Amino acid sequence: MGLRCIIMGAAGRDFHDFQTFFRARPEFRVVAFTAAQIPFIERRAFPRELAGPGYDADVPIHPEADLPRLIRELDVDLVFLSYSDLSHEEVMHRASMVQAAGAGFALLGPKLTQLRSGRPVVAVTAVRTGAGKSPVTFAIAAHLRAIGLRPVILRHPMPYGDLRAQRVQRFATEADLDAGRCTIEEREEYEPYLEAGLVVFAGVDYRAILEAAERDADVVLWDGGNNDYPFLRPDLSIVVADALRPGHEVAYFPGETNLRAADVVIVNKVSGAAPHALETVRRNVAALAPGAAVIEGDLAISVERPGAIAGRRALVVEDGPTLTHGGMAYGAGTVAARAHGARELVDPRPFAVGTIAEAFARYPHLGAVLPALGYSEAQRRELAETIAASGAEVVVDGSPSRLDRFLTLDVPVVRVRYRFEQRAGPPLLDLVADAVRRARRTP
Repeated sequence: MGLRCIIMGAAGRDFHDFQTFFRARPEFRVVAFTAAQIPFIERRAFPRELAGPGYDADVPIHPEADLPRLIRELDVDLVFLSYSDLSHEEVMHRASMVQAAGAGFALLGPKLTQLRSGRPVVAVTAVRTGAGKSPVTFAIAAHLRAIGLRPVILRHPMPYGDLRAQRVQRFATEADLDAGRCTIEEREEYEPYLEAGLVVFAGVDYRAILEAAERDADVVLWDGGNNDYPFLRPDLSIVVADALRPGHEVAYFPGETNLRAADVVIVNKVSGAAPHALETVRRNVAALAPGAAVIEGDLAISVERPGAIAGRRALVVEDGPTLTHGGMAYGAGTVAARAHGARELVDPRPFAVGTIAEAFARYPHLGAVLPALGYSEAQRRELAETIAASGAEVVVDGSPSRLDRFLTLDVPVVRVRYRFEQRAGPPLLDLVADAVRRARRTP
């Protein structure tokens, strides 16, 4: 039956690793998955149809907290860590927990899990969640279209629902998001692309997803999730570092992996960083990625109807993962609210209900800002209840998800947007165009 294994995941890389490595290797037998980071994704099962001929039953998914018990009860030999945005210390705490229960602890690498594409692949990843990957990818996509190429976005997976139905997902319109029953997190990532007329692919089975995307694309753009490394082997690897979180580029898994393998490093948000913080990031980039081209940039913020903020009590809603496991205390919405004269930033914590209140308890670094959590209908209702109870006179929506489209609110919503702007270094778009030309000439 082979070595008995558990895959530790968060509904993303875990399923990809299963299909690219474990499915074709009968010497390993996956007896369970565990789930972390994202609410409501445990107590499901990985479908036997996607698991392959070696599996005659669905593979159960359990909460990560059950891992020591599962190792003992299921007689597990090896546990594989298959999710991202963990500090190096947190990774080793998990390794110690696994070994104390008697099993071995392992990590799979790019050689064993990355797919090859017949199209040029430009990958945009990061050292931490919330560094600004998507605005960079968006700028690259716009440039590729301007020079006559068809870019398609492959997004890191977020299959939080029915895994059978989510095997291959193609999003081109708002109706596609509705039909896919997308969560707020999914909408945050997909909607800006769709509004620009771009097509996004995601799902569970990335071999099939890549085949579908290649039919639409001249160039495949990988927009990474968290700080994970790409599922595809890139022709150009662009890694975004965050000048507001100095030192994180060498302290988080697998963000440091990305940095060491980078062809291009973008040090982002430089205008808001202290000089010593920026110097720390520059020094670490030079040490770990000495052959990479280094670019510095910013996220330029724009606000729809800024006059609606001035003089009012504003409740700021920010991108959920950036605030929660990404560790940021605020984002673009907070910057915009302050810049446009909000009389007060409303603290949502006294008004939070249900799982929203639980999130504040779990992430105590959060202050007067509301994470855009909406992984279920019930959680979306709790988000709306929290907003309504706050007494805010305006909601400043710093998430990319367009809260006003799926929450019924009695207060005006002002949308904040941001785009990547290069400040220094070799021209990013020229580097991308050159890499794409080289890849298209290579058989």
